[in-house]
Amino acid sequence: MKIKNFALLAGAAGLLAACGSSKVTTPEDINNQRVFFAFNSAEISDAAHDNLMGQALYLKANEDVKVQIAGNCDERGSTEYNLALGARRANAAKRVLVNEGIDSKRISTISYGKERPLVKGTGEDVWKYNRNATTTVK
Repeated sequence: MKIKNFALLAGAAGLLAACGSSKVTTPEDINNQRVFFAFNSAEISDAAHDNLMGQALYLKANEDVKVQIAGNCDERGSTEYNLALGARRANAAKRVLVNEGIDSKRISTISYGKERPLVKGTGEDVWKYNRNATTTVK
């Protein structure tokens, strides 16, 4: 898995270099990026980690950009529980970015718990999309 991560980083770095500049100019590149979580978990999966590494590359190339990471949950559980879980998810995503050298002052977090579902409905086919941390450019 480490080789895969390195290959993804090398590819992203090559893409940035191919743009003719190390600065990417459109915030849409990471706006509304989502990483997804397993049920009742704030653990960063390999896929989520890869996504966040791409966000870190963008943020390193665009030092003036600030982001907010919103933690979200599916409809199961109490409001209080889901607000706490959403906060853990947002903070887990933030930790990955900070560990990659992004200044923590550039990243705010918020939890919406189950109050802002990405997809309406019930069942695992819907819930898997609502368990996320969403990055928004500020």
